[in-house]
Amino acid sequence: MTSTPVLTSAVRTPSTAAAGTTPHRRDIQGLRAVAVVLVLAYHAGVPGVPGGFVGVDVFFVISGFLITGLIVREVERTGRLDLPRFYARRIRRLLPATAVVLLATAAATAVALPVTRWESVLRDIAASALYVVNWRLAAQSVDYQAAEQASSPVQHFWSLAVEEQFYVVWPLVILLVIAVHRRRGWTLRRALAVGLALIVIPSLLWSASYTATDPAQAYFVTTTRLWELGVGAFLVLVLHRVARLSTTTLRLLGWAGLAGIALSALVYDDGTRFPGLAALLPVLSAAAVLAAGARPHAGGAGSLLSWGPAGQVGDLSYSLYLWHWPFVVVGTAIFGREDGTLWWVVGVLLVCTSVVPAWFTYVVVEHPIHTSRPFLRGRAVLATLVVCTLLPVAAAIALQDRLDRRVEAAMQQAAGGAGFGAAALGNDPARSPAGDPPAELGVVVPDLTVVAKDHGIDYSLGCHQARPEADEAKACEWGDRDSDFRVALVGDSHALQWVPTVSVIAEQESWALDSYTKSACGFHDVPILGGDPAAPFPECTRWNERLMEELLAGDYDLVLTTGSNSYLVVDDGQTLKGSDSDTALAESYARTWTRLTDAGAEVVALANTPWHTQDVPDCLAANERSPGVCATPREQALTTAGREQQEATQLATQVPLVDMNRWICPREACSPVIGGVITFRDRHHITATYARTLAPMLHRELERSGAVT
Repeated sequence: MTSTPVLTSAVRTPSTAAAGTTPHRRDIQGLRAVAVVLVLAYHAGVPGVPGGFVGVDVFFVISGFLITGLIVREVERTGRLDLPRFYARRIRRLLPATAVVLLATAAATAVALPVTRWESVLRDIAASALYVVNWRLAAQSVDYQAAEQASSPVQHFWSLAVEEQFYVVWPLVILLVIAVHRRRGWTLRRALAVGLALIVIPSLLWSASYTATDPAQAYFVTTTRLWELGVGAFLVLVLHRVARLSTTTLRLLGWAGLAGIALSALVYDDGTRFPGLAALLPVLSAAAVLAAGARPHAGGAGSLLSWGPAGQVGDLSYSLYLWHWPFVVVGTAIFGREDGTLWWVVGVLLVCTSVVPAWFTYVVVEHPIHTSRPFLRGRAVLATLVVCTLLPVAAAIALQDRLDRRVEAAMQQAAGGAGFGAAALGNDPARSPAGDPPAELGVVVPDLTVVAKDHGIDYSLGCHQARPEADEAKACEWGDRDSDFRVALVGDSHALQWVPTVSVIAEQESWALDSYTKSACGFHDVPILGGDPAAPFPECTRWNERLMEELLAGDYDLVLTTGSNSYLVVDDGQTLKGSDSDTALAESYARTWTRLTDAGAEVVALANTPWHTQDVPDCLAANERSPGVCATPREQALTTAGREQQEATQLATQVPLVDMNRWICPREACSPVIGGVITFRDRHHITATYARTLAPMLHRELERSGAVT
């Protein structure tokens, strides 16, 4: 988002026109106001604007239009592009306000957000300061565990990162185009049009393809967004031709453009696969509004957009965009509901409150530095770049060091002592007071700052299938690879949480253990819905087919399996609900297990584990002096846990059901801490640390079932 003047003017402010300086289009400031209001309304949760995120796409078009206009005008006037001056203008325009907001967000994180979120937010702040946070968010979007975490207060910086990356690369491309147009004798605009076509068309096609297969990741990456900035850039090249259109045509263009932006904001929602081809509507609509301002005329959309208050909001749009989202995220942590959502009225109040620091930043930081000539000098630019980049990074590093020291101290004080974890429950967990919540949290393992990552397996190994589109049955290998006793652990993330437990047994008993797991995909043979919002999940079906081939060919002596109870089965294109879906899933489990037992393998089903009513680490972080409030009544936590597995074992009677929940939730309420160990890393996944302490108990249960001796 930049306020650089453009090549051709429509509505000129009297001050700039009189002074003979570069003209300024007030209608563009109004369009900025439309874009930022849509984004703010969407983030506040205002009903009726489910597609307000398209405001970001409007910003992309504006940015491509303005930056290219600035460059083309300079090249046509001077025959060259002053690259250092170009970058200096971008640095003084964007970085100071960014640094202020990032530093304030780091402080707010330390004061208002649960310590469980610090590490992730601090990494996001550093990535935002370096303008690469969009790639970090794209990487996180494929992490099933990260998808369940609360939003980062600097998540909105992803769009600024895309723009900055464009600002770095686009002038270099133009320099190359200048060389080509001089060598071939082409006009500058023709050469630029060819260069843009080579960027816009592949980017649009890639956006459509990538969005169709992985919309979560495609949303953030630069390559799927370049075409949107390119559309704005291309408009610069043809604006002189657009200006020749009739006044009626220009009016129609402007109003149609505003209508298109409004339509996309009203009909799109979080279920829309975006950007992809769906982004064409807001992008082309924004381009139409900009094109309509190619020549001054009355009665057009530009007249409305040039209205004084709209222009004032447009002036504040950059600072507003920077400030509003930290207010919403921090406000949600303070005023949000138990499920992590925020009443939209509170969201609106938070967004309105963010106007105060936005105005202050604009008046004191953004505008003075942006209009200051001394800040264009080499040393001043370099100092601005270094200070505004390194200060937020340094703040993040300092807070991270504080976290690291806390984790180290906790490990030294608590890990491995007598009565650690499940061992504290003794031989009769139902009667053990160790199963009750402690009076105060004290020192626990894992520390609250790292517990969310305590899932016991390195996702970067690539054997756990976290990406929705992944359908290859890969095995993670554990234990003694030369052992004659081969064990497979299969299922979804609720099977994955048992890897630390079974791997301890495998090491002790010299088993060869292979784990086959895929996020949100249980071990069954029926199609299910997956994702949020729920949609057909054929990759899960293919993964299960390939998994069965691996299991039958692997000559396994023992197969351990479990899974979540949150699946909806699809039968002949119809989604089953309630008990119908549960029964279909149980029958599927039984068929799947029977195929393995018929092949000679022992199969043991592990009952599904409890579901807490709230995120356990976040609750503990907010209630260190009263952790009991984070306990969920046992009856409620185990309402449906293991029901499908139990029904399936009644159908496949040769498969025993092992229920470990008396060691996880032994008392009237499921304690968030047992034996100094946090039991859950979110609402429904056991921490790897606690899972390891369950190894002796699980081994005994497997022996009692007859599966092992």
